[in-house]
Amino acid sequence: MHPAPLPRSKAIARSLRNFCFASFFSAVLYPALGVLALGGAIVAGALTARVDLHWWMIPAGLGIVALTVFLCNLGIGPLHRIIQHRAGELAWPAQVIMVFNLVLAMQGKATEWVNYHSQHHRFADRPGDPHNPFESKRWAWVGWLLFRDWNDVKKPMPNWLREMPAIRFMDGQHDLLAVLMHFVLPAVIYLIVWAAGGSLVITMFVHACVVIGRAVQFHATTLGINVFGHLRTPTWFTHTLALLTGGEAFHDHHHDQPQSALHRPKRGVWNRIVDYNGTILMLFERIGWVRGLKIAPQFLPA
Repeated sequence: MHPAPLPRSKAIARSLRNFCFASFFSAVLYPALGVLALGGAIVAGALTARVDLHWWMIPAGLGIVALTVFLCNLGIGPLHRIIQHRAGELAWPAQVIMVFNLVLAMQGKATEWVNYHSQHHRFADRPGDPHNPFESKRWAWVGWLLFRDWNDVKKPMPNWLREMPAIRFMDGQHDLLAVLMHFVLPAVIYLIVWAAGGSLVITMFVHACVVIGRAVQFHATTLGINVFGHLRTPTWFTHTLALLTGGEAFHDHHHDQPQSALHRPKRGVWNRIVDYNGTILMLFERIGWVRGLKIAPQFLPA
């Protein structure tokens, strides 16, 4: 008989040796840089005669944040529901879209994501769960990302992931892809705008909104699902988190029937809005990018 696992929040030392700088950058430093860039763009716009600040920049900025949240979820939704829980099969165009948006969302390697999530389902809310909110809400939010048992990271790629070329490519080239998307691509865009005589201040404003949108989605997932998703919360709060996570925040049914492409009933316009990760998967199925979607019985029409 194997001994019961220790609570992860106690078994993993909060030491520099276990500290993950990549997670610190994704969860803390990069969002902070986004907020600073937004403030810098607003101040520079106010002080620069060539740039006029207009009221429409507020809804435009919020729209960019919302679009970024949506795109990040367009990566996490297929990874969680199709790749992790095998609620269907992704054709290669959908795999490419998923990989692009997973890199945008800074979700790390698919192998690590799947291995951690498998542990979460195996030990849900018990010792051994990587992010058990009943041990520590702060640990379940970001602690488990900042302090790692490096043996978790060394676990091999699950066999079913090896069959997906896009996943193998992303995991094999993850660091390069992350640098290209989050540093090289923005630098190239700034250079093009400067060479064309455009506004670097407006470019910084747009870039900051993208970074903040990614941060909003990131923490809506880690805090909203890992913590609040396992606690009782008001309906309005759950639906708000659902809009920020593509429906992943609807968690009450998930551990009972994880193999479902939908997290809300198939009928009803509002259900399809708040569970837009599932809605996108159904649209992908119609155009042949997803095959064999599985839906939990309670979410099918009566």
